[in-house]
Amino acid sequence: MQEPDNLPERESKTQRKKQMLALQKIGVILVELPAAQLAKIPLESPLKEAVIEARSLKSHEGKRRQMQYIGKLMRNIDAQPILDALDKIQLKDNHSRSLFHQVERWRDKFIAEGDKVLQEFIQKFPKTDNQHLRQLIRNAQKDTKAEKNTGADTALFRYLKEIIDSNL
Repeated sequence: MQEPDNLPERESKTQRKKQMLALQKIGVILVELPAAQLAKIPLESPLKEAVIEARSLKSHEGKRRQMQYIGKLMRNIDAQPILDALDKIQLKDNHSRSLFHQVERWRDKFIAEGDKVLQEFIQKFPKTDNQHLRQLIRNAQKDTKAEKNTGADTALFRYLKEIIDSNL
C-alpha cells in the first residue's frame, strides 16, 4: 500500500476551473485588441479564426459562447507566448504614455516659466535648436496670455516630442 505522501498531486476541480476562466479572460483581451496589435500576437490558426469571428459577432449570447470556445481552444495550446506578446504590447503602451506625459510636463513648464527652464532642457537634450525652441515658447506664451488657440502650444509639443524621441 502506498503512503498518501507519495501519491501524485491532482489538480482540484476548482483549480482547473480557475485556469479555464483565466484563459477565457486572455481570450477576451485578444478579442478587444486593435487589429494591428492582434497581428503581432502568435496565434495558431483555429484560435486566430475564432478570435476574428468573435470580433464580428453582435449578439451577446453568441459572443459569450464564442468566448467559451476560445477558452477551450486555449486549453490545448501553450498560452505563454501569447502572454509574453501581450506583456510586450502593454509595456510599449506604458512607455508611450509616460513619454507623452513627459513631453506634456516640459511644454507646460516652458509656457509657465519660459527661458528659466530652457538651460535645464538643453543640458538634458543637447541636440535642441535653441532659437527655434525659444520662438515656439514665445508663441505658446503669447497664445496663453491672449487666451487664443493658434496651435502654438501644439507646435511646441510636437517639437519637444521630436527632440525627446531622438534622444532615446
